[in-house]
Amino acid sequence: MDESYIDLRSDTVTKPTPAMREAMASADVGDDVYGEDPTVNRLQEMVASILGKEAALFVPSGVMANQIALKVHTQPGDEVIAESGSHIFNYETAAAAFISNVQIHTIEGKRGVLTADQIPGAVRSSVYYNPKTRLICLENTHNRAGGTIYPIEEIKRISGLARSMEISTHLDGARLWNAWMATGIHPKEYGQWFDSVSVCFSKGLGAPVGSAIAGSREFVDKARKVRKILGGGMRQAGILAAAGIYALQNNVERLRDDHQKARSFAEQLNSLPGFAIDMETVQTNIVIIDIAKTGKTPGEIIAGLRALHVLLSEMTHTTIRAVMHLGVSKAEVAKAVEVIKSSRS
Repeated sequence: MDESYIDLRSDTVTKPTPAMREAMASADVGDDVYGEDPTVNRLQEMVASILGKEAALFVPSGVMANQIALKVHTQPGDEVIAESGSHIFNYETAAAAFISNVQIHTIEGKRGVLTADQIPGAVRSSVYYNPKTRLICLENTHNRAGGTIYPIEEIKRISGLARSMEISTHLDGARLWNAWMATGIHPKEYGQWFDSVSVCFSKGLGAPVGSAIAGSREFVDKARKVRKILGGGMRQAGILAAAGIYALQNNVERLRDDHQKARSFAEQLNSLPGFAIDMETVQTNIVIIDIAKTGKTPGEIIAGLRALHVLLSEMTHTTIRAVMHLGVSKAEVAKAVEVIKSSRS
């Protein structure tokens, strides 16, 4: 993308910094399919430690991480409970059905958050014609809801309920780092309430590629086999893992800057005619703008702003999204605000 554009489509558009590229270039590597890449092994150990899990596995993408979890936790014909706006349900190309032969039972949450009280009504009875409820998936932070943070007390309640009902739990923690920086709650505290956790390095942390999935050693042993089946076994992957290590060591705390940029952006646009932002959802680095009252479609709004060199993305038929990341400065965010304001005048 031309650097003259202010790209707020996603935090996935970030590029490796020179220092990260240097770390990648100097990475010690081996064959990771044989378990012999020292840099991959180091990253996996770091992630397991951070999340308080026995082991972790480096994978190419967040979608693969989530789908490996579903495959390991379920059997064909099972059912998975997830919030209706979840990434696993909306943005993974029906992979749960395609790969694991399971269906997803969605529940409408409030700003992306399900409560423990909503779960029992979605759990299937053991009558023969019902699928078995095998897994509950939560998302923290919740992308479609606007980067909202899952309350830790609700996570504890859901986890306790799931364990009492012998249902496994998975956390889609692609942006768990943002929740950490916004709340001060360590990923280990979140992680202890789930059987598996996925995290991403290529969003706000700025790495070019990669996610990880963590859980028990038994879980990761099974996950490694599924990764191979899905074509995710990589060879000298330490070059990529080095970026993840650099990101964990250098780019986590700076996420607070992105949160500040998002808050400023939202506050300045919320009063713009035709725009509506639920400020209670602006908790991390994502801003969802409801443009229904403009009389235009998201595509029309986005196309108009693209012509002015500001890039946003479509979320629903009435909303657009802006995401703050290390690739945009506060000055560029301020400029984007002015461009958007002028486009609405």
